[in-house]
Amino acid sequence: MRWIPILVCLGAFVGSAASAQAQAAPSKASVPKTVKAPPPAPAPPAPKALLPTAFAGWVSSETVKTVTDPAMADSSHLEALKEYDFTDGATASYKRSGEILDLRALRFHDASGAYGAYSFYRQSGWPKEDIGTGATSNRNRVLFWLGNTVVDASFSHIGPMSAAELRELAGQLPVPDGSRALTPPILHNLPKDSLDGQTTHYAVGPAGYVGSGGVLPPELVSFDRGAEAVTATYTLRSGPATLTLIDYPTPQMAAAQETRIRAYIKAGSQAQPAWPKPLQDSDLASLEVRRSGPLVALVSGDAIPEESHKLLATVHFESDLTSIPQPMESEVSKTSKLLIGITELVLIGSAAAILLGFFLGGGRALYRIARGKPLSSVYEEEFTSLNLRD
Repeated sequence: MRWIPILVCLGAFVGSAASAQAQAAPSKASVPKTVKAPPPAPAPPAPKALLPTAFAGWVSSETVKTVTDPAMADSSHLEALKEYDFTDGATASYKRSGEILDLRALRFHDASGAYGAYSFYRQSGWPKEDIGTGATSNRNRVLFWLGNTVVDASFSHIGPMSAAELRELAGQLPVPDGSRALTPPILHNLPKDSLDGQTTHYAVGPAGYVGSGGVLPPELVSFDRGAEAVTATYTLRSGPATLTLIDYPTPQMAAAQETRIRAYIKAGSQAQPAWPKPLQDSDLASLEVRRSGPLVALVSGDAIPEESHKLLATVHFESDLTSIPQPMESEVSKTSKLLIGITELVLIGSAAAILLGFFLGGGRALYRIARGKPLSSVYEEEFTSLNLRD
């Protein structure tokens, strides 16, 4: 009995210790742990400046001015810039040894818009220069395009190294990639023989078409229905001829527009609206219209009808089909692969069974022949032998 108080005290001590430990455990768990914050995501690279502050010894006399409003880039050709999908631009004035160079860079959504704007600003007959993708000049003015950018340069005094200096500038211009770097597909449908490459003009709207000397009234082209047009001059033996190509979204739409254009040409002086000056200056016998797929072609100018007809006959629409890869394997492809796999497995199993049968059966037959027995046990006589001995 005297051990009972001792055991009670011992139990109370153990219970109090366990309670204290239980109370201490949550306090440890409640201590917040220091969590390291993830490193900040790297900032996207800043877009490359459209014009540099210095190049080829030219240094900008003031900060390069960025332009986002087409009205500030060229207010006199505002609608044309909108049609070619102008995005932004930059202007700057540079000085070097007392000379001045004024630059205006216009950037568009893609290379098609840049080429269209370049062909809009370039006048037919300006000589060709070797700068960027395409270039031309007129006295102290040089115009070139590269990627989705058009650069208009005006020198106070142009020298023998001016083209090389602009080539250095072209090497610093940002260039787009992917589909934005593609030129208008309609250009590939222009016949190459006798083509004057410095006379092509590409338009996607009425302002650009009229401003670059379009042959037909813009309402007859129907740019509002998604049409694109290109005009080019061909140097034929009997005289120059102008070829107009209009690309429509569908061949059915092109067929309807071909009928309208034929009727307009046939109406002559009674046509409404009145013929533009390029049509009035053309030889009536040489005017001819032809359709190829979604393309409608019109030849005008002073060439004789035989040469005009031959030029028009060389227009041929060619469609290039491109296979677009699927992002994932289709269910039809999966099912076909499964059936092919099952068929191959059945054929392999059948062949293995046949070979195994020949191997085992033939081996057994050879073994029996080697022992002097018949080829098959079917030919063996069965009898019962009783070993009876006296």
